[in-house]
Amino acid sequence: MVIGAAAVLAVAGCSSKSTSNSAGGGSGTGLSIKSLVQIDSQGKAVTQTGTAQAADPAGDGKAKCAPTTAIAMAGALTGANSALGINIEDGVKLAVQQHNKANPDCQVQLKPFDTEGDPQKASQVIPTVISDQSVTALIGPAFSGETKATGQIISDAGLPALTSSATNASLTKNGWKTFFRGLANDDLQGPSVAHYLTGAGGFKKICVVQDDSDYGVGLAKSVIAALGSSADESCAAQVKTGDKDFSATVSKLSSAKPDAIFYSGYYAEAAPLVEQLHSAGVSATFVSDDGTNDPQFVKQAGDSSKGALLSCPCGPAPDTFATAYKALNNQEPGVYSVEAYDLTTIVLKAIDAGKVTRPEVLDYVRNYDGQGLARHYKWDSTGELSNALIWMYQVK
Repeated sequence: MVIGAAAVLAVAGCSSKSTSNSAGGGSGTGLSIKSLVQIDSQGKAVTQTGTAQAADPAGDGKAKCAPTTAIAMAGALTGANSALGINIEDGVKLAVQQHNKANPDCQVQLKPFDTEGDPQKASQVIPTVISDQSVTALIGPAFSGETKATGQIISDAGLPALTSSATNASLTKNGWKTFFRGLANDDLQGPSVAHYLTGAGGFKKICVVQDDSDYGVGLAKSVIAALGSSADESCAAQVKTGDKDFSATVSKLSSAKPDAIFYSGYYAEAAPLVEQLHSAGVSATFVSDDGTNDPQFVKQAGDSSKGALLSCPCGPAPDTFATAYKALNNQEPGVYSVEAYDLTTIVLKAIDAGKVTRPEVLDYVRNYDGQGLARHYKWDSTGELSNALIWMYQVK
């Protein structure tokens, strides 16, 4: 069963014009990822907040700072899921460029660090970030696993770490003092998506497949709990990151004949999985998460990705942002690009206010209360946003 765009938009109560979150077709198919509806924890449609009052990284153009002032970004810039990290780096890059263009006396440096999205590699890279005293704040780490592996040492060093993408709910339960999540966590995403699928989606029987990452395991647990009896335990399956042959899983899913299949993981495995499901004649709607919500999923899966539903705690890119982003990066914004831009803007506002040491930036972020392009940003004492919602997208 594929949810028609018209039906979903009617539920959303919005216009029929879809906005690309992650533009780009796959293998000449002309397919791309389009936003459908913003939903709450019960899967109900919520009107998008306006962006007219969003903070501008350019500020008033009067900022002054030392030429060594820097912001770091850490995430996967190479490797199987590097597109997700590049989306973040490019969002950070745009905010810094707009700031520096408007503020000749405060030229903030961007220092990107490649973790490959791997916890072990991140554990080697993050100490280098921490030791660089020019770095006032970190946008990242990007993935949940690498964040879990490095969060304590980042906190101990007093380095503000604002992630635009690490969504595992347990990350804010470690007592870290410098961690801020710029989007909803998986304990919100899971129920929101589950209730949307069984409500507006009308799916009765759903098979949940998860990878073995901290992200995939945590999100799957949240989805299964919220699906209740709609999650068929007999066809639940686990795969490993790096797998490309899913024949056993495909056979299991094919025999189960579900209405939908929810995959909890990243696009590197989601793409070949959906291709193999399509080749096996499995007609169930493929549903996945922000780890899959990237043009690379469409590019790698081709026509097999058509009709796939993708959730994300990330918002679609506004037109003016998308235009500026493409002009700088020569590609459309992707998942987490807007969040990365917003979080970088908050750090730049701190710098422009004369907060250039880590303790000063940390205090500024802790007390921040303002509108961004993606959402309103205000954090509780654990580093969770006071209010965050989920978006549903579709490949068409």
